[in-house]
Amino acid sequence: MAIINKDRKYKWEFESIGGSTRVRITSGEDIAHLHELDPKMWTVLSCPVKGLEISEKSLSYMDTDSDGKIRVNDVVATSHWMTGALKNADLLLAGKDSLDINDLNPDNEAGRKLYNSAKQILTNLGKEGTVISLAETADIAAIFAKTRFNGDGVITEASADDAEGKAAVTAALAAFGGVADRSGAMGLNAELIETFYKTLADYAAWQASAVEAPFGDQTDAVISAYNALDAKVKDFFMRSRLAAFSPDSTGALDVQTAQIQAISAENLTSKTDEISSYPLARLTGKAEIDLSAPVNPAWAAQFELVRSVAFADLKVLTEEDWTAVGAKSAAYTAWKGAKAGAAVEALGLDTVKNLLAQDKKAYLLDLVAQDAALSEEAANIEMVDKFLHVLRDFYRLLRNFVTLHDFYDKDRKVCAIFQSGKLIIDQRECRFCMPVADMAKHNASAATSGMFLVYCDCTTKTKPGKLSIVAAVTVGDIGDLIVGKNALYYDNAGEEWDAVITKVVDNPISIAQSFWSPYRRMAKVVENLITKNAADKDAKMMADATAKINAAPAAAATADPKAPAQPFDIGKFAGIFAALGMALGMIGTALTSIFGGLLNMPWWKIIIVFVAIMLIISGPAMVLAWLKLRRRNIAPLLNANGWAVNAASKISIPFGETLTDIAKFPKLKLKDPYAKKGLAPWKAWCIFLAALVVVAGGLWLFNLLSWAGLKSPLPRYNKPEAVEEVVVECASDSLAVTDTTAVIAE
Repeated sequence: MAIINKDRKYKWEFESIGGSTRVRITSGEDIAHLHELDPKMWTVLSCPVKGLEISEKSLSYMDTDSDGKIRVNDVVATSHWMTGALKNADLLLAGKDSLDINDLNPDNEAGRKLYNSAKQILTNLGKEGTVISLAETADIAAIFAKTRFNGDGVITEASADDAEGKAAVTAALAAFGGVADRSGAMGLNAELIETFYKTLADYAAWQASAVEAPFGDQTDAVISAYNALDAKVKDFFMRSRLAAFSPDSTGALDVQTAQIQAISAENLTSKTDEISSYPLARLTGKAEIDLSAPVNPAWAAQFELVRSVAFADLKVLTEEDWTAVGAKSAAYTAWKGAKAGAAVEALGLDTVKNLLAQDKKAYLLDLVAQDAALSEEAANIEMVDKFLHVLRDFYRLLRNFVTLHDFYDKDRKVCAIFQSGKLIIDQRECRFCMPVADMAKHNASAATSGMFLVYCDCTTKTKPGKLSIVAAVTVGDIGDLIVGKNALYYDNAGEEWDAVITKVVDNPISIAQSFWSPYRRMAKVVENLITKNAADKDAKMMADATAKINAAPAAAATADPKAPAQPFDIGKFAGIFAALGMALGMIGTALTSIFGGLLNMPWWKIIIVFVAIMLIISGPAMVLAWLKLRRRNIAPLLNANGWAVNAASKISIPFGETLTDIAKFPKLKLKDPYAKKGLAPWKAWCIFLAALVVVAGGLWLFNLLSWAGLKSPLPRYNKPEAVEEVVVECASDSLAVTDTTAVIAE
């Protein structure tokens, strides 16, 4: 594997995107010098092979150590191989899936092998010209279909060039099935050929040692029936000897009538196992079986077969007669038990002997050796497919690995390899969607991304199972983005999925949205408080009413009907009325003071006061939102999906606005047929003027318009002025001045 070289002789170009300085990869020369780029400057250090919007086959080819991850050294090794095999490394930037084989570098070993293999592929396929594409290399079987040898060490019937060789291959395939050849046909390897000819020899030798069948063509059937009956027959003779020893026990040893009665009411065909357990024949006290008498019906067929062949001349069967049959067939049974080469038995003995006589074993093994000798050429043919896959996808990987250029590209048609589609929800199109590989990891790190995220489970009719995704909402308001909300998800292939929100990570979407967030929270608290209080009071009222209803009969029974009704005692409520009046007075005085103070200010100061109040309420939320929006970062989400992100990848406010689109309707004057009808204009003006008069009258009565010369007519605001004389004595006794000061008494 290639090892990073930190020699910085190559002059790199840089750009600033996503809050970080990144290397620019814009030429084949840049790709050729990736081994000189310090790993600390790479945006990504590793990414998974699976779950990305790039060919998994291409990524597996780039995964040089096959560990399921693309790492820095994998990328460097691939760049070294690709740039060395091409005359012009700039061809990597085009991302094409085809190549003129004349663009391969013949001075490079890999380039030379690729050229020869690509040329062989075109020849095998009967293609003219020098351009080869993934369409030609996609079907390896088609490439090798017309070739006699393909380097996999497996020969087919087509590999043999004589009739006897072809027949041997066919026979071996019929016996053993074979293994798959690169062409797609079934064939033989060296191991199967060796096994085939050994099996032929074993079968022929076994047949040569054959023993004469004691019962002719029926020998196998008779021996099979004899073996099935052997234990049952011996059981009968043991019962007979025991009955002879104890005649009184004969009835107990024979089949019992009660046994048959117990099953007689049932379908006896289902009782074969029980019937088979009864003695083979009826006991007579003699150790012999009358061959003309019936036997246990469960064993009748086997017994009749043995009787008709082995005991045709006998009228009764003794134990010695039965044992003699076993001895007579012992040699044949032993030969059958030593059977060898059963795999080729279906070919027939004559065919086996012919195949051994022709002895094409050495010929077939030589064909396998010829085929295996081309293994390197065949491997190089597969290498062409690998080269074309990497040629198409390598530069795209670099734009998402060394840098994140595709993610920050201004062209909305360009997406990063981790962007899987778009989510349509709440009149928005969220373009930054990622598959969720590990929900537990996302739960641990999603909030640190600083983004407003919605997690969805997606299902579609055309694919089994479900897909979990996460989408970032970067524009608009929170709206109805809650767990359980339904949406539509479109993957990059255009497949439509039904999506439902399963989790929401709440972070600021915009500064404007955060301005109203305190009011929304306060409204939510008030709403919850009102709802709770209303529910509590309703529950209390219902409980009190229920208690009174339940207690009413008892109270009515104990009440004195002649007792006078209690008069209304106003004294009990005097304190309540006084408290309410005092509270209303204090509230009125406070509001009067506030509005009086505001109305005594110039109009521009009133505006400043209202703006200041709103800033005091919304300012902290806006500042916090601004700080979080500046820190929005996709790295935590990528890390949760198995990436090793080496540089901050921030989403600025302007860039975030490009990741979510809001529906924009044209400005039209449209009438809603179900809209609530408003008041007539003259009625609205009358109500407005009446309200204005009421407000002005209130301000006049409370003397809030005194600044305009309109004093209140109420007595408390029109008390007479008191005149106080102040005598000021001067130093001179001859002069006295009287200063009259007007003091307005409250």
